[in-house]
Amino acid sequence: MAEQVKLFGVWGSPFVRRVEIALKMKGVEYEFIEEDLTNKSPLLLKYNPVHKKIPVLLHNGKPICESVVIIEYIDETWKGTPILPADPYDRAMARFWAKFIDEKCLPALWKACWSKDEEQEKAMEEACELLKTLEAQLKGNKFFGGDNIGLVDIVANFIGFWVEVLLEATGSTDLLTDEKFPMLCKWKHAYVNCPVIKENLPPKEKLLAFFRARQQPTSGPKYE
Repeated sequence: MAEQVKLFGVWGSPFVRRVEIALKMKGVEYEFIEEDLTNKSPLLLKYNPVHKKIPVLLHNGKPICESVVIIEYIDETWKGTPILPADPYDRAMARFWAKFIDEKCLPALWKACWSKDEEQEKAMEEACELLKTLEAQLKGNKFFGGDNIGLVDIVANFIGFWVEVLLEATGSTDLLTDEKFPMLCKWKHAYVNCPVIKENLPPKEKLLAFFRARQQPTSGPKYE
């Protein structure tokens, strides 16, 4: 019996794209189901009744929610290119830095891009401190996963692609520059030009138009 793999998401979500990258790295065929977050489908609400958010992966009728949880599930379920390290300590560290990105870096970067004047200056300072901490984890490697893309790289995709688009859309000050973050910028270039990543990023102009059309958000990414 053929496996059934479905992914509920929206085209521009960095969290959904994480899952797509993991599936592509493993060579898993899947059906993408585009959601309307202003009018969530009964299926989405059925499969993720707790958070009612995307992405949701449906594997043979069983739903898995939350992008990092889904990536770990994909890594454990399908053979092929490993996403998490084999060593238990290295796996724990990958989970730690993935959580650091989601809980610390992403909210700070979002605020830095959308806030104004003095508030933005403070938000930029906070975001820069967090990015310095993250940059130190590259330790001279090409990727956070070493020579190959791993969990932390995939989770950092918002930094690798979305931040630049957001800064352009909001007319904010440059944040991720070669002068400030030489290693992160080198990582970003390597990451977005890796074929499996490049093929699974949303169209930049479409994303730029989307952000420019938005009113200033108050909380954080509506992409879930």
